[in-house]
Amino acid sequence: MSRSQIMQVMGGDIGRNIFFVPLEDRRKQLEQLNWVRSASVMRFLPNHLRVDVEERTPIAFVQFGQRVELIDATGVVMDIPIGTQGNWAFPVIVGTRESDPLSTRAAKMKIYQALITDLDSTGEKNSQDLNEVDLGDPEDVKVTVADNQKSILIHLGDSDFLDRFKIFKTHVQEWRQQYANLDSVDLRYDRQVILNSDSKSNEPPKTVSTAPKLVVKTSQKPSSRKRHN
Repeated sequence: MSRSQIMQVMGGDIGRNIFFVPLEDRRKQLEQLNWVRSASVMRFLPNHLRVDVEERTPIAFVQFGQRVELIDATGVVMDIPIGTQGNWAFPVIVGTRESDPLSTRAAKMKIYQALITDLDSTGEKNSQDLNEVDLGDPEDVKVTVADNQKSILIHLGDSDFLDRFKIFKTHVQEWRQQYANLDSVDLRYDRQVILNSDSKSNEPPKTVSTAPKLVVKTSQKPSSRKRHN
């Protein structure tokens, strides 16, 4: 928040009798600003007002059509302050609408936070690989990562995000060799992965197994018979 934004609410009280300033009304007006999480306005005699503002903390970008804004953990959307575009490094959330009620956006943001927490739970910062997170279907969280060759869409379902993402990271180069036009990877199923090509390719979906292979090693016991020359 800038001082000028606060003064848009409080500036009209300059020069007024301090006892005529409606403190509660001003507090509510400040909390209507999308960057303000909470505010307080206090009266100090003989002629001072003190304004305290707690700002919201953005945790992702959110896209509405062609417009991109910031969003916090409760689903409140905030404008990107001028000159700060390069200060943020978040994935872009899609699959939500500006017209959605706050409760709907808040529920989706809980899913997003669970995803990020799980991906980064081992300290590997896997969330930094994400370009986009699609929260349109709560039963199938989809993420887009930037691979060396092109972006790939990953279906992660609604649980076990880290385990499934690790499968992708472990096998993606192998899948690339098998499937030149790899466009998306569906990891929602146990012990198998569905690979899909891009729309320009005529390749049908391909199912590959992720079950561990059983390797049997045999060794020959030394003979008990003595060799006689």
